[in-house]
Amino acid sequence: MTLDIGFLIFPNFQLVDLAGPFDLFAQVPGCRLHLIWKNLEPVRATSGWDLAPTVTLDACPVLDMLCIPGGGGVNALMQDPEILDFVRAQAKTVRYQTSVCTGALVWGAAGLLRGRRATTHWASHHLLAGLGAVPVEERVVVDGNLITGGGATAGIDFALAVVARLKGQEEAEAAQLELEYAPAPPFDAGSPRTAPAAAVERVRRDSARTVAERERIVASLGVAA
Repeated sequence: MTLDIGFLIFPNFQLVDLAGPFDLFAQVPGCRLHLIWKNLEPVRATSGWDLAPTVTLDACPVLDMLCIPGGGGVNALMQDPEILDFVRAQAKTVRYQTSVCTGALVWGAAGLLRGRRATTHWASHHLLAGLGAVPVEERVVVDGNLITGGGATAGIDFALAVVARLKGQEEAEAAQLELEYAPAPPFDAGSPRTAPAAAVERVRRDSARTVAERERIVASLGVAA
């Protein structure tokens, strides 16, 4: 059975949020992958890489799963009526509504996180409650057909969880082995709970403007009310 999996890409998306899950799903037989945007012009990631969409919003096929990655461009998406209408329409038909990192905020801006357990990047995690969600500090959170992954590299964990549900654990394990996904980071600094205080402060400082803008957007949406 063919599974149609769509990734919404947009200016200033975080490449690793997309690349990890995309590569993993590409290992799984029967998965047909789509990169979705308003037009077919190349879209530039935060890292400066350009990626060409494969299908437009209007021409998007019926999807089994829609995944929204995160990145600085999420702020614009949260205020884009065309994108939010697309997300709401897809939510009515997809088997799974999913996100990696701050992509969860787009589902929230569309009003689709109310009362549902979700996660996102730690620096924006506090915004989930303002979007009506039940915030959970886990790497992958499953609430019915809503599956959200934490920040950036959690996208691979997220993808493995999805493949296990769609194709079974054996298929997920084979995909994990194919990518030799056996993380052993040289530092225990991947979470604000374990990272040195100086590192946490630096990341908070570097992201302060983006997060403050997101706080303003969330307050203006009034979704939780």
